[in-house]
Amino acid sequence: MGYNLAKVLSVHHDVTIIDKNEEALNRMSNDFDILPVQGDIENPETYLKLNDKENNLFIAVTNSDEANILSLFISQEHIRSNKTIIRLQNNFFKKTKILQKLGEPTAIFPLEITTSKIDSLLDFPKANNVKTFSYTKAKLISVRVNIEEDKSFFVKKLLEEFPNVIAVAKERDKEFSILEENDVIKNKDLIYFFGDEEEIKKICELFDKTDIEKIKRGVIYGATDLGIEIAKALLKRDIQIKLIEKDDKLCHYASEVLEGDVTVINSHYSSHKFFNEEGLKNAELFISTTENDEYNIVKCIEAQEIGIKKVISINNDLEYYNLMHRLGIVVVRGVKANAIFSILENIESNYIIGKKEFCGGKGVIFIRKIFKESPLIGKTIKAYPASKNSLTLLIRDEKTEYFYGKTEIKEGDVIVVFCVKEEDSKVKNWIYNL
Repeated sequence: MGYNLAKVLSVHHDVTIIDKNEEALNRMSNDFDILPVQGDIENPETYLKLNDKENNLFIAVTNSDEANILSLFISQEHIRSNKTIIRLQNNFFKKTKILQKLGEPTAIFPLEITTSKIDSLLDFPKANNVKTFSYTKAKLISVRVNIEEDKSFFVKKLLEEFPNVIAVAKERDKEFSILEENDVIKNKDLIYFFGDEEEIKKICELFDKTDIEKIKRGVIYGATDLGIEIAKALLKRDIQIKLIEKDDKLCHYASEVLEGDVTVINSHYSSHKFFNEEGLKNAELFISTTENDEYNIVKCIEAQEIGIKKVISINNDLEYYNLMHRLGIVVVRGVKANAIFSILENIESNYIIGKKEFCGGKGVIFIRKIFKESPLIGKTIKAYPASKNSLTLLIRDEKTEYFYGKTEIKEGDVIVVFCVKEEDSKVKNWIYNL
């Protein structure tokens, strides 16, 4: 995580990395322009090397919640930071006063984020992904088009039938692009819709005729912390769960934590015979949650072959994104990937209400809310210059419309820009400087 954060942040920031591992620090120093500091983050003496510097941001992202918490306490004594971000794996810390005593840092709970993404997908059984946003009820939902080969839909015609939804982007044959009103939607396209979730559900039914039954039975492969959290979420939906794990200790731990509400199966081998023997083929949902992306893909393919219709793979490496989409596997970012994206989005959100990436990082969304004290209220602004690389929308009174030309800004307006990754810096510059 530290490596990937440094890779992004070092482009525009002066970054200092603290780590015990000298080899890891040397590798990062060779790859990026950073200041390496070798030392134990739980030792106050480590921070003495930095007490003459003022920092905009301190981020604690080790694998240990306790180490992250202690490092924030120590950093407050030795480092002047305007903002702190901490990654925590245990949701227990949400219920205590520890974060308050830490000065209420921005806390990222990636286990919870990943679990909620899985959970929200069950509200949209035909969707590939669901994204929610602050300050608007509008959602970004993607669906794979499954229609007859010779049929197609004009975006403009679709908008007439569903006035509270806008088709914003598509992925076709691995190529990502922003949609325009005169574009055509074809079979096998992955389309991203933004707007009212009830209308998007109707669009999902229109574009995907697959008969997906109500999910009553689910299989989770991997008794990781994530697998256990997902099992808890599915139990709340009255879904019967079978949790598969090779490691004996993890099986016992999962059984204890889940208090016998889930069938935990210890599997030292895996084959089609095993799937049949354990009755897994009767499930409507399969989720592979191990920390090995390649293994997750293999398990999902096996699940597809025995006829499970809704197959979800946890994925931390974006290199596999296109492969899984071609295989018809729903991709959900893993815990590490969600932590990195959430931290970066939070850093970008100092002045913008939100910045999110979608379609495996090929697309970017910028959102800015106009609050009552905003100097923009009453001013007339120009929309971001229209092009094939971007699409600007305006949400007013929860109605989403195309934003072209000029408009007078009102309190409560939300400006949304969708763009391709290559247009990121230009859109960022425009929306920051409104």
